[in-house]
Amino acid sequence: MEIKPFFSIIIPVYNVEQYLRECLDAVLEQTYVGYEVICVNDGSTDGSLNILLDYKLKYDNLIVLDGVNGGTASARNKGIDAARGEYIWFVDSDDWIEKTALQVLRENITEHLDILCFNGRLFYEIGAREEQDAGISENNLTGWEYYNKYALKRSKFHFVCVVLRLYRREFVLNHNLYFELGILHEDNLWIPLVFYYAKSVTVIPESVYYYRIRSGSKMQSENVKKMFDIVQVANLLSVFFIPINNFQKQIVYREIAGEYFKGFMPDEIKKFGNHDKELKQLIHWTNYKSVSIYPRHKRIYSLLRIHPVIFRLYIALEVWFKNK
Repeated sequence: MEIKPFFSIIIPVYNVEQYLRECLDAVLEQTYVGYEVICVNDGSTDGSLNILLDYKLKYDNLIVLDGVNGGTASARNKGIDAARGEYIWFVDSDDWIEKTALQVLRENITEHLDILCFNGRLFYEIGAREEQDAGISENNLTGWEYYNKYALKRSKFHFVCVVLRLYRREFVLNHNLYFELGILHEDNLWIPLVFYYAKSVTVIPESVYYYRIRSGSKMQSENVKKMFDIVQVANLLSVFFIPINNFQKQIVYREIAGEYFKGFMPDEIKKFGNHDKELKQLIHWTNYKSVSIYPRHKRIYSLLRIHPVIFRLYIALEVWFKNK
């Protein structure tokens, strides 16, 4: 009788031959036994698939799925469908984890826990490691309690970083929590929905993940599609959350409103160019108005409706007063 793995580590792989072996060595040489590693080759054109196939010959718990390029969201979704473990861990293929990671995480999982959150360190391509955030210990939180407590807390990792959490597979499947296809900010959309549904969340201070910051990665490269996709994320989140009644929505509304006007900010224009017309056409303005509940966000909404240039003059005045 086949023994069911407790963990399923899901790794999307796309053109990372320079880093892939380090990632695979870390995840496949864990001190814990009883887990599977699902690598989804997302149409790599370098030697990544050959590396995966070589490792497959050595490790029985490695599953290699090969397909055409569909993006990180598509690869993660394939991994979710293939996973058999009690808990899912999304690991990026240019990152790595501690050899004792699964053992540490297993010791902190209680019955019916939906999400286990943990710590990590940033590792820069030049070789520098940034000190980790201060450790946090929390038990018996609902997902929405956790979201409202920590979504705006300053940290080295953005709150929506998917890789610093374990997710109970049955919880993910029961709520149909697949990643949205075709957008570059799928984590920004996925995380608020995940914590809306989660009933049980635990946070531990242990640092078990190393997140590589490298030039040329999807999140570090400049792409005008990012600007448009973050508006699409705001649209989708507003459609989901606005109809919900008797529910604390101040924090998520603040995040959505910020996503709506981000592309009009001067720094974004410096990176991606001026796309005021296209962005204004993408915005669901009725929803944007509904989520603008803070005074500043109400002003920004009104100014953008008049003209983005007026909005940028307002931002410049804010900066001037702040530095005065």
